[in-house]
Amino acid sequence: MSKQELVVLGQDGAADACCPGLLTAPLDEEQAVDLAKVFKALGDPVRLRLLSMIASRDGGDICVCDLTPAFDLSQPTISHHLKLLRQAGLIDCERRGTWVYYWLLPEMTDRLAGILTRPAGAPVRGHDETAGAAS
Repeated sequence: MSKQELVVLGQDGAADACCPGLLTAPLDEEQAVDLAKVFKALGDPVRLRLLSMIASRDGGDICVCDLTPAFDLSQPTISHHLKLLRQAGLIDCERRGTWVYYWLLPEMTDRLAGILTRPAGAPVRGHDETAGAAS
């Protein structure tokens, strides 16, 4: 993954490049565009299943030959879905002989989790005591 791709969501290690939590501060336009690319990659059931299969693999990586049989899709279609997950920064891969092996990039899933997590103890409208009393 290139330095430019890592900077997309502030993954270059710079503290000031980090996106705020979605529930703590509004995203600016650039952050929203960048995040939309990742969520778009996750918005397809095949890609979501592929990511789940890769992420849950014991040992950390999985061969494309183990992914393809789980779907009623051609190998080129599976490769296309894997390419989109790679471009979104969710997985990475390496060729080993004839096969390509994939693994999760936990930095991105951790980042998404952080963006979607509300601060501890923060009330959610309709779920706190005062919202219930007001209705």
